[in-house]
Amino acid sequence: MSGIFDDVMGKLTNLAASSGLAEQVHTYLAQLLTPDTISSLMDQAQKAGLTDKVRSWIGTGENLPISTDELRSLLSSQQVQAMVDHTGLPASTILPVLAHLLPVAVNAQTPQGEVPTKA
Repeated sequence: MSGIFDDVMGKLTNLAASSGLAEQVHTYLAQLLTPDTISSLMDQAQKAGLTDKVRSWIGTGENLPISTDELRSLLSSQQVQAMVDHTGLPASTILPVLAHLLPVAVNAQTPQGEVPTKA
C-alpha cells in the first residue's frame, strides 16, 4: 500500500509543482513560520497529540510525516480558512500539499534543532 501512496504523493507533488501550488504554499509558509507561530504550532501539537511529529520537524533527525487527517486536527478551522482565503484554493487541495511541505518548512526554519528566538 505504501508504494501506491508514494506514487500518488509523487504525482500530487509534481502536479503541485507544475501548477505553482507548491511554490505558493512554500512562500506562504515562509511568511507564516515565525518563532511565535512555530511555538504556537508546538502548543497545538500537544493538544492534538502530535507533539512527537512536530518536534521531529524542529529537531535535527528525520522528519516524521503527517497525514491530512492529522493536519486537520493540528490546525484550527481559522488557520485552514486563512490558507483557503490566501490561496483561493479549497482545503481539500491545500491540505495534502501542506501535509507534504509543512515538515520540510518547519525544519528549514529551525536549522539548529530548536525554535529560534525573536530577533
